[in-house]
Formats: sequence, C-alpha cells, structure tokens
Amino acid sequence: MTSWGRPTTVEIGVGTLDVRVDGPDDGEPVVLLHGFPQTSLSWGGVAPRLAAAGLRVVAPDQRGYSPGARPTGVQHYTGDALADDVAELADELGLSTFHLVGHDWGASNAWVFATRHAARLRSLTTVSVPHLAAFGEALRTSTDQQERSAYIRLFRVEGKAEGVLLTDGAERLVGMYEGRVSADDVAAYVALLAEPGALTAALDYYRAMSAELSHLPAVTVPTTFVWSSGDRALGRQGAERCGDFVDAPYRFVELDGLSHWIPDEAPAALADAVLAQVQAVRA
Repeated sequence: MTSWGRPTTVEIGVGTLDVRVDGPDDGEPVVLLHGFPQTSLSWGGVAPRLAAAGLRVVAPDQRGYSPGARPTGVQHYTGDALADDVAELADELGLSTFHLVGHDWGASNAWVFATRHAARLRSLTTVSVPHLAAFGEALRTSTDQQERSAYIRLFRVEGKAEGVLLTDGAERLVGMYEGRVSADDVAAYVALLAEPGALTAALDYYRAMSAELSHLPAVTVPTTFVWSSGDRALGRQGAERCGDFVDAPYRFVELDGLSHWIPDEAPAALADAVLAQVQAVRA
C-alpha cells in the first residue's frame, strides 16, 4: 500500500473527514481531491513530491468516502455540497487561500469550487476531467464521448451498479483500475467501498449530477489541465475545449498514451505540473 502523510480528522458540517497531511506546517497550502473509486491514498506518489518542495499538503477522503461523513440520500452529493466541504475544510485548517488539485470527481468538484470560491484559490490544477462545460458539450455533440461515458447510465440507476460492481469478488470494480493501480491500493479501495453505504455514497456523485453542471461558467483562476491520450473515459474533444472556459492564464499538459489513472501511473509528471503552476503564480 502506498501509505503517505500524517493521518488526522477534521470536523465539518457533514461530519468527520479523514485527512492526510504532509509537508511543513508553514508551507504554501495545496489541497488534493481524489476521484472515484479511490481515496486520498491515490496521491501517494504525488504528495511526497509536493511536500519535498515545501508545500503544505492536505488531502481529504471526501464526503461518502470518509465513514464519519457518509450521509444517506442523493441530495447530499450535489456539486455545491461537495464544493462547500472544501471551503469548510479550508476554514477549519486556517487556509484563507490555497492551491487546489483534483483528479476525476475531485477535478469536477474543483471546477465547481473554482466558480463558487475563486477568491480562495491561488491556482487550480485539474486532472483527466476538463471544465464541465467542455465535457458537457462533448457529451452532447461527440459520438466518441457518448460511447466513453456509456457506463454513467449504469451508475445513475440506484441500486443496480452496487450489485454489479461488488459481485464475484468485486471483479468489475477491480477491472476499472485497468491494472494501472497497485494491488495493495486496489484492495484498500475495495475494502472501503464494501463498507455499508460506502459504494452507494460514491455512486451518488453520479446520481446527483444535473444538466446545470454542463453550463458552469468560466473559471477566473490560473489553471493547468492535465489529460492523457489513453484515457478510456475522457476523450480529446472535451480536453481540447477546456481552455475556452478559463478566463485566466491556462496551460494544457497532455501525457501521451497513459491511462485515466494519472496520479498512480505518472506521479512525477503530475507533481511537476502542479509545481510549475504554483511557481507561475508566484512569479
């Protein structure tokens, strides 16, 4: 297992978040948001590199993944609710402003946060998922993206995906990682998602999605978007349109041939992209 950081807990409105921290307490803060179906463990290759560069790293297990913050009901997993969790976490830790990094659903939450709380952000780095307006456009107009996103229909049917993903030794869930995530980490994710209510909470992110997310306004925060050409879920059209929805300095980093699991597969390249963005806003 890629264990990293110092475990702690933070109390926010929804409950108790499990959080990993690393780096100096007086370092420039960076908050890392994981995606589905992972936890803060997924930053094990990235976070130590950021900490070694002097950053104060904070990575929560998000709502639904933290056992102490796992409310029942789709209405608790909207984009606004998830963004508010980030704001409350930052408040509790005394982070008036910070850098924000998100992968997969963490990226989606980061885009929403950046439109709601731009003044709190020094910079934004999103991984795999482009600006949600760019993704929504691709989903409407690109047959390629529609095919890539077909799995979402299953995930949005309450109760159905739970049976599919956790049967036969969680074979379908394990297969999602494409062999690109360490076996120890996969075992940890499967064990967590097998807890009562955990997988349903994680899937409720998909079930709470609404059309309004595809009309998210442009962000006004200096932004880096990292995408891989080998991503099975997110196609090129949305990735290349992402910058059209950023009204600030913008950098697109394409990693050739890697999978969706960029933090696991290319932690050094991702850490370098984050650090380059941090340095750019310092200049």
